[in-house]
Amino acid sequence: MEDSFNSSLPSIEHLRQRAKRRLPGFAFDYLEGGCFSEINLRRNTDEIRDVQLRPYYLRDYAGASQKTELFGRTYDAPFGIAPIGLQGLMWPRATEILAKAAFKANIPFVLSTVGTASIEKVAELTEGNAWFQLYHPVEEDLRDKLLKRAEVAGFPTLVILADTPTFGYRPKEIRNGLSIPPRMTLKNVLQMTTHPTWSFSQLFAGAPEFQTMKPYIPKGLSMKHLGLFMNKTFSGRLNAEKIKRLRDRWPGKLVIKGIVTTEDAEQAIACGVDGMIVSNHGGRQLDAGQSTIKPLAELVRTVGDRTTLMIDSGVRSGPDVACALASGAKFTFMGRSFMYGVCAMGNKGGEHTIFMLKRQLQQVMEQIACERVEDFPKHLIRDDV
Repeated sequence: MEDSFNSSLPSIEHLRQRAKRRLPGFAFDYLEGGCFSEINLRRNTDEIRDVQLRPYYLRDYAGASQKTELFGRTYDAPFGIAPIGLQGLMWPRATEILAKAAFKANIPFVLSTVGTASIEKVAELTEGNAWFQLYHPVEEDLRDKLLKRAEVAGFPTLVILADTPTFGYRPKEIRNGLSIPPRMTLKNVLQMTTHPTWSFSQLFAGAPEFQTMKPYIPKGLSMKHLGLFMNKTFSGRLNAEKIKRLRDRWPGKLVIKGIVTTEDAEQAIACGVDGMIVSNHGGRQLDAGQSTIKPLAELVRTVGDRTTLMIDSGVRSGPDVACALASGAKFTFMGRSFMYGVCAMGNKGGEHTIFMLKRQLQQVMEQIACERVEDFPKHLIRDDV
């Protein structure tokens, strides 16, 4: 994987800038954007970077290991690739590129229900070691079909969404015509003509589609009617009854994503979930909400000994991973960081980004004398002391 590292792109910000140059504006806006004024999008990363770590320079130190046990499996780093819908819109075959890179690096890859590769394709690329994130369907029959496909594919973990009870109000997407599914405006077409690498790559790969959902979508729908179909197919709001039914039907590990309050966490634990991802959907749903790092501290205190707490939203770099782990998360997930890598570098972007993040995290661990991932909280400088 070191062979894929490009020293001219040594940070997520370098990847982001190159991705911005390579993508049409509407595709970059879809990747980059949040809801309303994007306040919480910025707050997520800013407040993770308010966390401070304590180094120990005279301590005996045997070296650092990033190996992390999660749900009975040992991964080679304490971070994974978060689910992103419509990845193929931003870069052709992005889902497949990242799934392969994650499998090679032995980190988890989470496939979205509205991703642009199917459950079966991702299972083939990862030998069944990916996770599946379920957008909860209105109809129980469709829910059970999706669960069965993920089970047959060998996926060990199901992630259910709590943080998307409604579609986010995202001005950039509305202006660009990027409702689900996207519609091509004249402005978008003109943007494509000025980004020939992206356009020819998309032409070669074919138009991105919701591959997992494709068997259930009526043939011949116009873009407008396909959007209406998708809106009617999914019911975003979870409740205890839905979670319990999923728990009864899913034989593997069950993780709920989007929990930010102790009240919701207690209810989820009572329903039998195995873990929680503290998340606000990358700042794409509630602009007036908290950053994810703030509720994490409260959840660690109240339920941390009874469930596995993970985090996404705002984590962009190796130091961000370190700060999230020091704050009590057992594992972290990133979405935009990996998409910047693929959009900047194509097929090599996944491996480059993973190697770079591991290298960044290793430097932090060696600098502060942290030998194991689970030791990070010992290095947290707390506000209350």
